[in-house]
Amino acid sequence: MQRIKYSALLSKYMIKDSFRNIGLIGRPNSSLVIDTLNQLEAFLLHEGLTVIYDEDTAQLMQKTGLQISSRALLGEVCDLVIVVGGDGTLLHAARSLARYKVPVLGVNRGRLGFLTDINPDEVISKVNSVLHGHYTTDQRFLLNLEVRSNGSRVAEALALNDVVLHAGKSVHMLEFELYIEGQFVYRQRSDGLIVATPTGSTAYALSGGGPIMHPKLDAIVLVPMHPHTLSSRPIVVDADSEIKIRITETTLKPLVSPDGQSGISLNTGDWVYITKHPFKLKLIHPSGYDFYAACRTKLGWGNPITGDD
Repeated sequence: MQRIKYSALLSKYMIKDSFRNIGLIGRPNSSLVIDTLNQLEAFLLHEGLTVIYDEDTAQLMQKTGLQISSRALLGEVCDLVIVVGGDGTLLHAARSLARYKVPVLGVNRGRLGFLTDINPDEVISKVNSVLHGHYTTDQRFLLNLEVRSNGSRVAEALALNDVVLHAGKSVHMLEFELYIEGQFVYRQRSDGLIVATPTGSTAYALSGGGPIMHPKLDAIVLVPMHPHTLSSRPIVVDADSEIKIRITETTLKPLVSPDGQSGISLNTGDWVYITKHPFKLKLIHPSGYDFYAACRTKLGWGNPITGDD
């Protein structure tokens, strides 16, 4: 494998709004993903485009002569990045790519596929359409997570879907205080709290009883997880709000997890700060994409009831 030379990519800055250098990212441990990547590589090379794999995906391909880049720099050297996998694969890629404002296109080789919305059996036709300018752009904001202990920052992370406070391996409830824009909201005993973007509102937050928010909304939803009260309900706030959570007295070791990643351990008195991140993910869809049609397909809205009368 040969590492990509940046001098070979100067053409991307001379041709505005065209896709010349295409990055490929794939979900690991899937032969179906490798099949789709091989199809994409053959098609893109036939079109005279440069194909650049991220390092982890290049190892999956088990081929020589591939051009590769680190995940951290892939967004800098590519005009378009195609992610093959499930929504989780795209979430992982988004945290590295958002800062470069590079368009990201998703091919679904997972389960639900709210973000990776191209079906594998139409991947070539849809990608070809996108390359010829037939697509729509969707800007998705991320959340910045910061954990502070004794006044010092001890951890920081990004999330496209959600930040989840939870009790970890314990089956007991945890106790915390919630503040929004410096104002005290409540002290709660529950299994935790889901803080989700509109992108994440169709993920874990939906399972917790939260509302579905249109991706264009500039808002954040806070969804309690099994609160020890009948009156605690999801709250939707402005996306520019500063959300603070203070861990109160607990014998547990609660965790906070961004986008389902490994949890950050918390102690009594620690603060969790959640704010809107300045970078946005530039997600693109083939022409004809419809959010409500996606909801109907993915969530089974309006499916006829079958069975005996």
